[in-house]
Amino acid sequence: VKYCSIKCQKDHRRQHKRACKKRAAELRVQQLFKQPESTHLGDCPICCLPLMFNMKDAMLQTCCSKVICKGCSHADMIREIQENRKQLTCPFCRHPKPTTVDEMKLYEMKRVAANDPVALRELGKESFQSGDYDKAFKYCTKAAELGDVDAHYHLSFMYRNGQGVEKNLKKELYYFEEAAIGGHPRARCNLAFYEWKNNRFDRAVKHWIIAANLGYDEALHEIKNCYLMGKVSKDEFASALRANQAAINESKSPQREAAANFIV
Repeated sequence: VKYCSIKCQKDHRRQHKRACKKRAAELRVQQLFKQPESTHLGDCPICCLPLMFNMKDAMLQTCCSKVICKGCSHADMIREIQENRKQLTCPFCRHPKPTTVDEMKLYEMKRVAANDPVALRELGKESFQSGDYDKAFKYCTKAAELGDVDAHYHLSFMYRNGQGVEKNLKKELYYFEEAAIGGHPRARCNLAFYEWKNNRFDRAVKHWIIAANLGYDEALHEIKNCYLMGKVSKDEFASALRANQAAINESKSPQREAAANFIV
């Protein structure tokens, strides 16, 4: 509803407050169950191919906070070795790669000072692992405010467990939803389990299908179980299988395969 003035809003809002809340809830559901174009990781900024959820196949560069797929990192490393470079550089920003833990920390703190959401989130995760939950909550909250999807995901667990903040189920679900909307498949699966636990099977299946379409195999496994229980049709299961495989195929490249073989 649009009001012509503040006075108009005060005078007439009560008349349709309930309808406004209902419509806002409908729009939220539409937003929540819209299929994201990619996972929260997006694409590798060099080869522009999708980054998969498994971070073993990608590397976070502390100098620029970019996530580079291992195919591009490996190809760049081979090129620099062949050119007899004395020091390896970042494949993206060409800054010399850190050679010590202290250098990595220095790069990270420079990005934190620049309000880089990725660096803020990583600092929050490090603080969480060290047991400093207040500091972790502070930095993850700031990163989430700047749009970092993974920070939303970590905040949901802090609200669930009361770490650095009081337990709050509504906030926990809110941050799970924000992460899911941003393409976080694991957050999407957590919402699915919550819906399943509360006997909202249709909503749970929708969440799993969306996550499977992003190439997340754990969600596909749950869809298979739903199919065996009769909660998912044969066509829905087949469609999810095709979409899951298509997402995985889109992330493949000769460079990534070469990197995987090299690591093995």
